[in-house]
Amino acid sequence: MKEKMKEEAWNIHFSEFGRGVCMYRTSRTRDLVLNGIPESLRGELWMLFSGAQNEMASHPGYYGDLVEAAMGRGSVVSVVTEEIERDLHRSMPEHRAFQNQTGISALRRVLTAYAHRNPGIGYCQAMNIVTSVLLLFSPEEEAFWLLVALCERMLPDYYNTRVTGALVDQGVFEELTRAFLPHLYEHMRDLGVISTISLSWFLTLFLSVMPFDSAVLLVDCFFYEGIKVTFQVALAVLYDNMDALLSCSDEGEAMTVLGRYLDNVVNKQTVAPPIPHLHALLTSGDDPPPEIDVFDLIKSSYEKFGSLRSDVIEQMRFKQRLKVIQSLEDTAKRSVVRAMMTESAFSIEELEELYCLFKAQHMASCYWGSNCSWGSSSSAAQRHDPSLPYLEQYRIDPLQFSQLFSSLGPWTCGGRTPTLSARLFRILDQNQDGLVNFKEFITGLSGMYHGDMTEKLKLLYKLHLPPAVCPEEAESALEATHFFTGDEAQDCSFLPAAGSLGKQEVTSGEEDGGTEERKGPEEKKDYRYYLRMWAKEKEPKTETIKDLPRMNQEQFIDVCKTLYNMFSEDPEEQQLYHSIATAASLLLRIGEVGKRFGNKKSEAPSTEVSPTQVSPTEVSPTEVSPSEVPPSEVPPTDHQGVASEAQVCQALADAQLESHLEGVREDVSSSSSISLQDEELVLMGEKRRGSELDADWSISFEQVLASLLTESPLVHYFERKRDIRTKMASCKAKRAVERQTSSASDHDLHLST
Repeated sequence: MKEKMKEEAWNIHFSEFGRGVCMYRTSRTRDLVLNGIPESLRGELWMLFSGAQNEMASHPGYYGDLVEAAMGRGSVVSVVTEEIERDLHRSMPEHRAFQNQTGISALRRVLTAYAHRNPGIGYCQAMNIVTSVLLLFSPEEEAFWLLVALCERMLPDYYNTRVTGALVDQGVFEELTRAFLPHLYEHMRDLGVISTISLSWFLTLFLSVMPFDSAVLLVDCFFYEGIKVTFQVALAVLYDNMDALLSCSDEGEAMTVLGRYLDNVVNKQTVAPPIPHLHALLTSGDDPPPEIDVFDLIKSSYEKFGSLRSDVIEQMRFKQRLKVIQSLEDTAKRSVVRAMMTESAFSIEELEELYCLFKAQHMASCYWGSNCSWGSSSSAAQRHDPSLPYLEQYRIDPLQFSQLFSSLGPWTCGGRTPTLSARLFRILDQNQDGLVNFKEFITGLSGMYHGDMTEKLKLLYKLHLPPAVCPEEAESALEATHFFTGDEAQDCSFLPAAGSLGKQEVTSGEEDGGTEERKGPEEKKDYRYYLRMWAKEKEPKTETIKDLPRMNQEQFIDVCKTLYNMFSEDPEEQQLYHSIATAASLLLRIGEVGKRFGNKKSEAPSTEVSPTQVSPTEVSPTEVSPSEVPPSEVPPTDHQGVASEAQVCQALADAQLESHLEGVREDVSSSSSISLQDEELVLMGEKRRGSELDADWSISFEQVLASLLTESPLVHYFERKRDIRTKMASCKAKRAVERQTSSASDHDLHLST
């Protein structure tokens, strides 16, 4: 009878003030909503009050296409789908509509479609409870658009991974409690209750803490007046339980008081008996608390706290949002710093500053984009995934990495700095997605600042080899292409398949003079042997200096260019130039010795070698080091040797990018400390500028390391401790100037328009 009376009252209202989007909202409209919307009109009026009706009308067929696309995207939304499936049967299991597959399937489609529409939110717990209530009073497509209105307009950021919107409204609720109930606020703050209750109340609009028939009336008011009603009712609940809460001594006792109160908020106009929550059954005690009529609760909330205005709440939300975001970012920064403390040698303060600079570099493109000098070539919003661990949430592209490297890197190489930055980016980008996260960035930076000489030289060595050197950079395109196409086969050669192990054993058996048939059954390897071998192959291998590939002459000349630019403006500039010239000359001769051994092996593979000679099989070119090459065995400088040294000298001469280095070169070449050997290199470089590179010439990292260790200026340079704080301060000052310049330019542009 009461439902029919409500329907008749609404029909009279429609006849006077219109129906649908053309309906006028009056004080009579609010009174009708507070008395409860009849079930037959609830879905229609929810669509009208929330604005979802307009969106659905402007997107015909959108939901159907979205469901079809979402249900077929199993691999993309697999994680979200698993979470949805896990919560489907937890969504109002007491209601008969969700005790069969019809209701469960509709709920699955709506949640999956929204996760496909808004991947930034995807799916969050509590969305299933709200959506199930929407499906009870509206068709499937209308329930979808109501969910869109809730998540994207009426409760912004409530259902993201950090529930930022709910945390913001939690702060607003604390301020309102302090303003309206100051004595209770002080006591509840000490107990820590407000932060606990507000999330569960706001995320589900009281649907999870109050009987369904009562909570749905609050949803009616929410769709009509927004979040204002939620705050009013929450304050009214605290007011009604003020005396009991003030007598509570701990958080658990206070939660029990509030839980029992909400469980007994009933709708006395409903026909069916209310279904109590499990919490009410467990905590009712011997004397059940008195029932509270939900209409009385709503009326009390308007009488005592109806002075709340929506514009004031929005201002408080804005203020709290800044605090919440800052708190979340501080938590993320602390987590990142704790995780990186064990993987880098930077201090806590340095890691915090580096994290802020890295995040600022990422966030810059959100506001200025590629037009800014420190912007990005792609959207930072597309590269920020809050679902990832804190270490991987912020990522930068090659352009942003290059700008950070130029500002913070210890190796300043003039015009070659962008080239080194691009190569280091390729090394750090392990998953080849074109982005580097904070962990990868700190790994590279820590090696340059806090690594020992071997580690620094190893990184420098790898920066001049593929894959750091891309095919476009290589002067020999054919050689680079061969390397990159042969990468996969080369990697697989280090990890033989289980099926090939048997062939290797047969081969080794034949070399030992026996065959597999001659071995007894007890000597055959069983499946456990192959399982152990397979597990061993899957173990991550730590890279050693012996695993580094050899370097050809073109790459060696590139290293010399980098070192020559790196030493510019150093206090020991001339000594470093002299040392690198000496070490380069020695490495050229070592390469020639290795090439001669290789030629002897290819020309006379069967020739016996006397004990006094060096066997190519015993001493390969990789084993030749400066200490193993006595002066008597260094071959005389022939045509190829002259060409090799001339290429290095020409490279060193070309590497002088600044004009002031010309005088340094003249001083170095005319200095009495330079040996006759170095003077000959300079002369040969002048005579043979167009010589071709020797394709058979190569050296190993061990040889490079041993040669550079013989020069004390080089050792001192790479072992020198460097402080990153000065560079960080300079980078922050540069950013401040750029922001001021950008703001001034925008202001001038605005005035001109």
